[in-house]
Amino acid sequence: MRLLLLAAVVSMPLPTFALDIDGKVDSTEWSSAQRIDDFRMTQPLTREPSRHATEAWYMATADGLAVAFRNRQPSVIPRTRQRFQRDDNGNVDRVNVYVDFDGDGRSGYNFMLALSNGIGDGTIANENQFNNDWDGAWKHAVSEDDDSWSAEILIPWHIAPMRSIDGDTRTIGLSLDRVVGDTGERMTWPAISYTEQRYLSALQKVEVPQFSQSLLAVTPYVVGLYDNIDGRTEIDAGVDLFWKPNGQFQLSATLNPDFGQVESDGIVVNFSAIETFFGDKRPFFTENQGYFEVPFGSLGNAQQLIYTRRVGAPADDGSGSGDVTAAAKINGSVGGFGYGVFAATEGDSAGRDFYALRATRGFEGQSIGAMVTRVNRPFLGREATVYSFDHQWAPNARWNVRTNLVGSSIDQHGDTVRDTGAQVKIDHDIGDGWRQQLYMLHSGEDLQLNDFGFLDRNNFNYARYELSRRFTALAGSSPYASHQWRFAASRRSNDDGVIIANAFAVNRNSERRDGGNQFFEIAAWMPGHDDLITRGNGVVDHPGRLYAFAERFFPKKEHWSLYGSVNYNAEGLGGIDRGAWTFYLEPNYAINDNLSVFAGLELQRNPDLTLWRGGDLLGTFGSDQVFLNAGIVWLIGSKQELRVRLEALGLDAEAKRAWRISADGKPVRSNDALDDFAVRNLGFQVRYRYEFAPLSYLYVAYVRGGSLFDTGVGPYSVRDEFSGAFDLRDSEQLLVKLSYRFEI
Repeated sequence: MRLLLLAAVVSMPLPTFALDIDGKVDSTEWSSAQRIDDFRMTQPLTREPSRHATEAWYMATADGLAVAFRNRQPSVIPRTRQRFQRDDNGNVDRVNVYVDFDGDGRSGYNFMLALSNGIGDGTIANENQFNNDWDGAWKHAVSEDDDSWSAEILIPWHIAPMRSIDGDTRTIGLSLDRVVGDTGERMTWPAISYTEQRYLSALQKVEVPQFSQSLLAVTPYVVGLYDNIDGRTEIDAGVDLFWKPNGQFQLSATLNPDFGQVESDGIVVNFSAIETFFGDKRPFFTENQGYFEVPFGSLGNAQQLIYTRRVGAPADDGSGSGDVTAAAKINGSVGGFGYGVFAATEGDSAGRDFYALRATRGFEGQSIGAMVTRVNRPFLGREATVYSFDHQWAPNARWNVRTNLVGSSIDQHGDTVRDTGAQVKIDHDIGDGWRQQLYMLHSGEDLQLNDFGFLDRNNFNYARYELSRRFTALAGSSPYASHQWRFAASRRSNDDGVIIANAFAVNRNSERRDGGNQFFEIAAWMPGHDDLITRGNGVVDHPGRLYAFAERFFPKKEHWSLYGSVNYNAEGLGGIDRGAWTFYLEPNYAINDNLSVFAGLELQRNPDLTLWRGGDLLGTFGSDQVFLNAGIVWLIGSKQELRVRLEALGLDAEAKRAWRISADGKPVRSNDALDDFAVRNLGFQVRYRYEFAPLSYLYVAYVRGGSLFDTGVGPYSVRDEFSGAFDLRDSEQLLVKLSYRFEI
């Protein structure tokens, strides 16, 4: 009988204790957790045992994935407690948790917690593509004593969609790391680094009990805006909804979504034929968006088949920004397949409709995905459909091959145009610090992805080979902790047989023992052609280009930190000896751990600014530019934040000579008249934020800005343009926004 009673007791499920996330690693609470103490140095990337004793614990609970750290840090190593805005951590003492909830290397999440209890979070896709636009709701706390500081993190299961798993356990990818802010050293378990080509798929695979959480979160918001220029008042409201009944299904929906009124884009002056890419902070458009991030194109992370800023972008009739009425997004899994559905509609007369459908499947050592997007643009009589197929193959730890095939079908006023594109990236860890990468891209002349995506250009063929070597065995007396050298050669052409350029580049990224870093790069394009600058009015012979860039970051010591860079760009018709020099210096002064000020000043002189002036006419100008980027950040207690941000720019351009493009592509001096011109820009914001609860805020913001492009009545002075920027007042608004997240 006693044996039966004992067996019954042993077979009973253990009681579930709710963790007290207070930053204090209680041995009783964490007694059943998996303990980790084999942290290795990954910054510098020596993979040697950690120089700073670090312990961590992780366990799956009904409330979420729980992780704790105990970081030994005696008083001889300064602790960096500087507080910061979310996702803007800088060089501070911190820990990170990286999680791939499906364990298949396709998508992951990063959760960062600093000694100051500041946080940052973001998504990870395509091995090491980080995006901090996403904000999640998770618990965290820190504590410290004389010899160490500790951190506790609880990540709820409803934070991400997870594939259906048979059985009582699931395999996830997990990595933990710690950063010592004063020295910039990073210790990681397992010994992998996000700077390597293969990262997300290299996370440690661990088996944890499977739990399922449901969540219904509703976040209504209301915005009041007073326009001091027009003297008008506007009231707007909307709601975001997030529903996760189980781990295999998530629904995100929004009505009249927030267009990011309290977030502002930085000042950009862009004279090129390629548009500027901007991030997206609208809550709906960042929630679980990583699943739809399929990169395609040569500019790296910016180029995607879905660029969410297209939704609500300037309307097709030129009447202003599109009015997004509603949008919905579904993420889930069934039968071993992952799937996602995206839909958004704009409600005005020129409104567009956006749709996307994606499916993925993982196998041993490889995964596949397919996606189709469609955009209906009735004002233009246009329907754009894009198809894509992506495949990732990692036969072993040293090789990783990623392939994408895309095709577009554009129907406009009854005429249909189709074309295709493809890219492949092959990464190989040779060993002993050596790595190589081969990247090849083809985008057809009629491939069109920008109705919904972001592609810098089509009609393009690009091949690039890169060889790199990392050096970590540096002398102890060296100010450097590591160097990584990269050497690359590339070829660019289009489908018409035009050689755009053959190029080479070399750079070195160095980690310093003071916690700072240093970088320089030199790149050269051989003489070739420019097939974009005339916007379709002819190909221009180009004499070649030269680029050189160097930067240095000095981390915070006492109160000061400093960033500086110098840049030389020779990309005009005058050749490599007539490039633009740009100098930037940004000191940051921390008055205390809660209050800091910064002021960045950029000076640029370009004797050979080459611009398109219409048709086959080009002009070269001598220009000067001054740009100021300054601000104050005051974190008031744990719930309040005051931010002041100022950007001001002044530019003058003096006409030098005009060029016409001959039939054979050569620029020929012309007597066409060119006008001098000047540019002024101003962006100023004072923003107060109060956090009621996670992802629930009150914002009060004063915003003022303006821009001026003046031509024909010169001469202009960059000093006058810069000082005159402070007088701009095209817009002046007071905005109040209240949002509150209700969880059911």
